[in-house]
Amino acid sequence: MTAGAVMPAVAFHFNVPERRGYVCRLLRKAWRSGARVVVTGEAAMLAEVDRLLWTFEPLEFVPHWRGAEADALPGRLRETPVLLLERHSPALGHDVLVNLGHEVPSGWQQYRRVIEIVSRDEFDRDRARARWRSYGAAGASIERHEVAS
Repeated sequence: MTAGAVMPAVAFHFNVPERRGYVCRLLRKAWRSGARVVVTGEAAMLAEVDRLLWTFEPLEFVPHWRGAEADALPGRLRETPVLLLERHSPALGHDVLVNLGHEVPSGWQQYRRVIEIVSRDEFDRDRARARWRSYGAAGASIERHEVAS
């Protein structure tokens, strides 16, 4: 982080019954509020989120682009509010990072907010605890949100 930069807030959303649908609803809410969001994770998970963003709500569309990295984003799409990237980059001015991966994403400190989506799966919960410790050790303030069934 640069001198004077503020550490991002990190929010963990625990006990999410179905991560893909949850992240679609979260992205719709973020887009409606004017936020610019990068979602990062494994290629298969991002492909499924991409597919669901086209179909999860019959009369709505969340503008998004999916790719391996931001460098592949065509110039005319630079203002796309939601990016699904295997290798994220805050260089495009997106202020929120949603992590669907199992590790702390490198460069997370360059966003204003980081959101972790954690399912009820024990492996997922175990990896989330490790990420929580990493964020805490870096000095981030962490919020915990329990998702109601």
